[in-house]
Amino acid sequence: MRFINRTDAGRQLADRLVLYAGRSDVIVLALPRGGVPVAHEVAWRLGAPLDVFLVRKLGVPGQPELAMGAIAEGGVEVLSDDLIHELGVPPTVVQDVAVRERLELERRAVLYREGRALPTVRNRTVILIDDGLATGSTMQAAVAALRRLGPARIVVGVPVGAADTCDRMEGLADEVVCLVTPEPFQAVGLWYETFSQTTDDEVRLLLARQRGALGSRQ
Repeated sequence: MRFINRTDAGRQLADRLVLYAGRSDVIVLALPRGGVPVAHEVAWRLGAPLDVFLVRKLGVPGQPELAMGAIAEGGVEVLSDDLIHELGVPPTVVQDVAVRERLELERRAVLYREGRALPTVRNRTVILIDDGLATGSTMQAAVAALRRLGPARIVVGVPVGAADTCDRMEGLADEVVCLVTPEPFQAVGLWYETFSQTTDDEVRLLLARQRGALGSRQ
């Protein structure tokens, strides 16, 4: 099974999350950038507010797509200690990567939120969405950071993911909805016909569009 694009994937994911539609306690948070087009379709279908939850992967130097950890809003850092040890990455290098990614996280917070604070999630059901799960390090960091903010429930939703990663995530989130877990998995992008990079402008447009849609319903 391959999705046409992130919009198609979001519509299919929304079908599985429809039981959360019309609930005032639900908020949809996307991991930018790729998770935003997926989450926009879910939020629109559920009639829920949409925002981003900022997480940055810590890529291995020379192999940036290989995650040795991740950082998230709230100062949360999740490291893959076994991988770092196996590759012999010095602690100073890990710290240098983390500092660089923290700066990018802060840049995106200013750009995407335009002065707005992260919406209150305490005692709410948070549906946390990305376009796929490979190692799951970024999603793991996001869940850990969200727990500190006191939500009533965290639901992780992705169109596609590695089976072992989705299984592991079930031990962290209250619910995991992963539409397909193909074997062999290899990479998220292989399960999309179109997997072009989501831009900052697209993120801002989709966030604004959902705010406008909710405003018109009130």
